[in-house]
Amino acid sequence: MSTTPQPQAAQPDAATRADGFQRVADALQRLGHGHAPCWLEVAARTSQEAADALGVALGQIAKSVVFRRRDDDRAVLVIASGDRRVDEQRLAALVGPVGRADAQFVKSRTGFAIGGVSPLALAGEPTLLLDRELQRFDQIWAAAGHPNGVFRLTPQELQRLTGAPWADVVCP
Repeated sequence: MSTTPQPQAAQPDAATRADGFQRVADALQRLGHGHAPCWLEVAARTSQEAADALGVALGQIAKSVVFRRRDDDRAVLVIASGDRRVDEQRLAALVGPVGRADAQFVKSRTGFAIGGVSPLALAGEPTLLLDRELQRFDQIWAAAGHPNGVFRLTPQELQRLTGAPWADVVCP
């Protein structure tokens, strides 16, 4: 896609703005990112909902998938292309055996609820990996700390902002 339509996004008022959304907005500003997060009129808890709301390809959604590492109970956060599925065997080969994380674990380890987990402004220090498949796109969108919040960036900016390594972690 050469031109991506801009979302019809309104900024939430102070009473509506979620703490997680504000933390991400502050982090983006502190890190010198040129695009403030957008507040969507509809919640985008899934990659498909986000792609539909933004009018972009499903793969342009940088979805956050949290796993629980079995050896030490540490969170492992994979930022994956929305049209790909994380391969738990490939992931385990890189970080050790993992299992799915429940909503309470995700919230306690990242500071965000499922559906709004951002790759930035995390409450804890999860092991963070970036799906190499995101590099197929010039522009991607990531969650901004709330199901209604997203922000635009390039794959290179994602790597710069997070410092996380690229990895082959999705199903072939």
